[in-house]
Amino acid sequence: MNALQKICATVLVLFLAIALYGRWSTREPTRPQQTTPGLGTSRVPLIDESALRTAQRLARLASTPEEQSFAQAAVQAANHELDLAFMGALDDIQAHPPVLSPAALAAQARIAAAQRSLESDTELLGNLAQRMGKATETEKPDLQDQLDLVGSRIEIEKDEIEEAHDDLMAAGGNVHQRIQNAQEEHLAAERDTSTPVPTASVGALSSLHGMVAQGRQWLGLRGKRRALEEARLEVAEGATKLSKQREEIASDFASVQRQLASLGKPVEATGPSPVAPPAPAAGTAAGKQSDRRLGLTRQYALDQRSLMVRDKRITARKKLADIYSDWGGVVAAQQRAVLREWLAGAAIVVTALLLLLFADRSVARLLGRAVNNIDRRQYATLRSVVGVALQVVAVLVILFMLIGVPGQVGTMLGLAGAGLTVALKDFIVAFIGWFVLMGKNGIRIGDWVEINGVTGEVVELSVFHTVLHETGNWTDPGHPTGRRVTFTNSFAIEGHYFNFSTTGQWLWDELRVVVPSAHDPQTVANALQKEATEATAENSRKAEQEWQIASRGTRGTTLSANPSIAVRPAAGGVEIAVRYVARASDRYALRERLYQAAVKLLGEKPAA
Repeated sequence: MNALQKICATVLVLFLAIALYGRWSTREPTRPQQTTPGLGTSRVPLIDESALRTAQRLARLASTPEEQSFAQAAVQAANHELDLAFMGALDDIQAHPPVLSPAALAAQARIAAAQRSLESDTELLGNLAQRMGKATETEKPDLQDQLDLVGSRIEIEKDEIEEAHDDLMAAGGNVHQRIQNAQEEHLAAERDTSTPVPTASVGALSSLHGMVAQGRQWLGLRGKRRALEEARLEVAEGATKLSKQREEIASDFASVQRQLASLGKPVEATGPSPVAPPAPAAGTAAGKQSDRRLGLTRQYALDQRSLMVRDKRITARKKLADIYSDWGGVVAAQQRAVLREWLAGAAIVVTALLLLLFADRSVARLLGRAVNNIDRRQYATLRSVVGVALQVVAVLVILFMLIGVPGQVGTMLGLAGAGLTVALKDFIVAFIGWFVLMGKNGIRIGDWVEINGVTGEVVELSVFHTVLHETGNWTDPGHPTGRRVTFTNSFAIEGHYFNFSTTGQWLWDELRVVVPSAHDPQTVANALQKEATEATAENSRKAEQEWQIASRGTRGTTLSANPSIAVRPAAGGVEIAVRYVARASDRYALRERLYQAAVKLLGEKPAA
C-alpha cells in the first residue's frame, strides 16, 4: 500500500470507530426498577413496576395475531400483579408502620396543631354566623369584621396544613398516602389507554422478501427471543424474592399463632363470637391480657392477609413467566421457519451456480462435437454468447434470491434505466459494440486487425474491451512490439476497424523473385511452384474446406487454394511471382522457406 492508500484506510477505520462509538453511546439506557419511595423498612416490599413496563415494551414487538394474544395476556397479568402489589403494600404499612424521621415527626406535629386550630376556628366561625343572624344592625359591623378575620385565619391554616403535608411527603412520611396516590395514577393511566396492547403492524413477517431481508428478520426474531428470555428471568427472580418475603411473614404468623395459643384462646376462623364477654376494667391484669390478645388477633389477621396477597402475587408472577416462555416458543418457531426459508434460498443459489458450471461444460462439449460442421469463427461466437447468457441468467437468479423480486418492476426499471443510460453511456455503447464484434463481420481472438491506427493480434475479447498484441504493419515482417493495447468496444459502433484475417485466417501471400538473364526462368519457376505446392498442400486442403463451409450459401462457387505462378519481364531479367495460401501466423516462416529455395536455385550453375 502506498501512502495515499494508507491515509484513506486510516480515515475509513476512524469513521468506522466513530460510527460504532455513536451507536454504543446512543443505545437505549437500562430502565431502573420503578418503585414507590418512602418505604424504609425491610419488612415493607418495594412496589416494583418494572414487570408492567417490560410487558408494555415487549407488546410493541408483537407482529402476528398469536404474538398479540400473548402480549395482551402478559400486560393483563402484569397489571394484576401490580394491583396486588399496591394492596399488599397498604396492608404492610398498616401492620408495620414505618419509623418516621425527625423531620417527618416535626411535619406531622405541625399538621396536628394546624388541624386543631382549624377545627377550633371552624367552630368559632359557625357560632359567629349564628350570632350574625340574630344581631341588631348596630352589632352586625363588628360581627362581620370578626367573621372576616376568622375566615382569613382558616384559609391560612388550610395552606399551612397543605404545606406541612408536602413537607411530610418530602421527609418520607405519610407512606400510606403516597402509595394511594401511586395506585390512583396507575389506575388512571390504565383507564386512559384506548388500546390495551400497543402492537406492531399485522403481517410484518410476510412483507419481507429475499435472503437479505430474511437474514435481518432472523436477527430481529433472535433479539425478540432474547428480550423475552430476559423478561422471564426477571419475573422469575421477582417471584423468588416474593417467596422469601412470604417465608418471613409466615414465620411471624406462626409466632403470633403460638402467642395466641399461649393465652388460652384459639383463633376462630369464622371470626369473633356473636356474644362478646364484658370488657374487663382497664389497668387490671385481665385488661392487659385482653389488650394483648386484641393486638395479637389484629396482627394475626393482617399477617394472614399478607400471606394471601403474597401467594396471589407469586401465582401472577409465575403465570407471567409461563406467558413469556410460551411466547418465546412461538418466536423460536418463527425463527426456525425463517432459517428454513433462508437455507432454501441458499440451496437455490448453490444449485444455480452448479447448473451454470455444468451447463457451460455441456455447451462447450456440444459445440466441440459440431466444430467440424460450423466455421471456427462461428464456434467462437456461439461459445462467447452462450457463456455470457448463462452468466447473466445465473446472476439474475442469485440477485432475485438475495434481494427478492421488486414490487414496482416497471417503475424501478424505468428510473434505473434512465439513470444508467446517462451515467454509463460509454459502458453501454461498449457492451452493444461487443454484440457487433460477435457478429458475422466481427473479429475473433487470433485475428490480425487494425483499430484506430494500431495493428496487432487480438489476444482478448471481453464484453467491454478488446486487447491487441501490437505488431508492425501486416505487410511487413510484423514482429510483436511487446505492448498490449486495450480498446473499449465502442469503436465498433462509433468508428471502424480493419480485419486482415479471412475465414480461418487464411491469407494469400506473394513471393517475388528476379531471375537474371543467365538462368532459365522457366526452370526456376517450375521449381518454385513445386516447392510452394509441397509446402502448402495441407494448408490448401484445409483452406478449401473452410471456404466451402463459409460460402455454402452461394451456389456454383468453386474455390481453389492451389499455388499459382506468374512470369513477367523485368529490368535485368525475368520476375517470377508465386502466390500461395498460408495462415496469417505462419506466413513469415513459409515465406522464409520459399526464399531459401529460390536462393538455392539461383546459386546453382546455370545450364549451357
